[in-house]
Amino acid sequence: MKVNERLQEYALMTEQALEQALHQANTPFDAYNRLVEAMRYSVLGGGKRIRAALCLEFCRLCGGNPVDALPFACAVEMIHAYSLIHDDLPCMDNDDLRRGKPSCHIAYGEAVALLAGDALQACAFKTALNACQVPAEQVVKAVELLAKCCGYEGMCGGQAMDLDAEERPVDHETLAEIHAGKTGMMILAAAQMGCLAASSTKEQLKAAEEYACEVGIIFQMVDDVLDVTATEEELGKPIGSDAQCGKTTYVTLFGVEKTMEYATVHNERAKNALSVFGEEGTFLAEFSDYLLHRKH
Repeated sequence: MKVNERLQEYALMTEQALEQALHQANTPFDAYNRLVEAMRYSVLGGGKRIRAALCLEFCRLCGGNPVDALPFACAVEMIHAYSLIHDDLPCMDNDDLRRGKPSCHIAYGEAVALLAGDALQACAFKTALNACQVPAEQVVKAVELLAKCCGYEGMCGGQAMDLDAEERPVDHETLAEIHAGKTGMMILAAAQMGCLAASSTKEQLKAAEEYACEVGIIFQMVDDVLDVTATEEELGKPIGSDAQCGKTTYVTLFGVEKTMEYATVHNERAKNALSVFGEEGTFLAEFSDYLLHRKH
């Protein structure tokens, strides 16, 4: 199966599961209904579902049924959606466009957007805990991992460092630490939660960690390149926003060509990490290539 075909299959599975997990509200209270509408607007608003795909594929690689990992995949996507809602707020990156349409706070107002992000985070943990086909012990491990990766030790910590780094230069080591938290930890969560859904071996879990860390770096490096080479229509979000905020990126440190050279090195490391899976790891190897060469 080609990369795009399997990605589309996983995206469809995830979209259907998200629809079930976050059904439309129909109450006499307009404010409540509007909050749920804003949540659905953001979490069902498209996207590549990269994190969900990693979760489902690692479950399959470790001998599990990807369907069993869907609650984990949905939980990761909900956390990701909430982070984008908050990222776009005026107090953060102040972006008006997301995935080719108005950001949540533009469509629903800042207060509702803030609450939609908060509610999606809570909903993510509720959804993960509903992984009924996964042994309870593994569910607990997965939820603990998710909490760590999206909190102060992961995504939120990385975001705090990112905001602190605005309008001042940072070195490569600091930049790598920022993105390991802000971007990498949720990719790590997705991969390892997929392993946990299949009760993987320690060796498989370690391989997922190594692969995810490399993929996280690739994703961010290519993202930084696209921010200066792609169009707003291609990305579905504002371009050049990092420069406007005075942020150091891989491109400002190394330039476009050198950044892509480094990304290629990390791509080889990602593929080497899959050796424990043998030929079954082919899709993830091709997926890493796909991320390296993506145009949006």
